[in-house]
Amino acid sequence: QLVESGGDLVQRGGSLRLACVASEISLEYYAIGWFRQAPGKEREWVSCINGRHGTQAYADSVKGRFTISKDNVKNTVYLQMNSLKPEDTAVYYCALDRHPLEDVPTDAAVYDYWGKGTLVTVSS
Repeated sequence: QLVESGGDLVQRGGSLRLACVASEISLEYYAIGWFRQAPGKEREWVSCINGRHGTQAYADSVKGRFTISKDNVKNTVYLQMNSLKPEDTAVYYCALDRHPLEDVPTDAAVYDYWGKGTLVTVSS
C-alpha cells in the first residue's frame, strides 16, 4: 500500500514536500514514480527514482524545481517541489514498479501499485 501526503494550497513561488510511505513492501528495490493529474487533463509522469540504483529522472516541466529522494529507513520517497507555478496544480500520485525494465520508467502502465493521491493547489 502506498500513501501520499503533503499536498496543500500554496502561493506561486512557494514550496511543498510530498511524501509517499509504503507499507507491506520495501521501496528499496523498486522504481518509484510520481505522477500528476490536473483537472481535465491526462495523468502525466513527473519524476522517478530507482530504489536499487538511486537513478533519478524528471519531466522537463519540473526539472530544476523538483527533487526526488528516498529514505530507506522510513520506507518513504519524497518529492521536494520548489518555485511552484499555477500549472503545477494537480493531484499527485506515487506509484511502484516491481519489475522495472527501465532504470527510471515513465510509462504509467508499467507501475503495479498506486496511492490515492494528494492535492496540490498553487494560487497565482
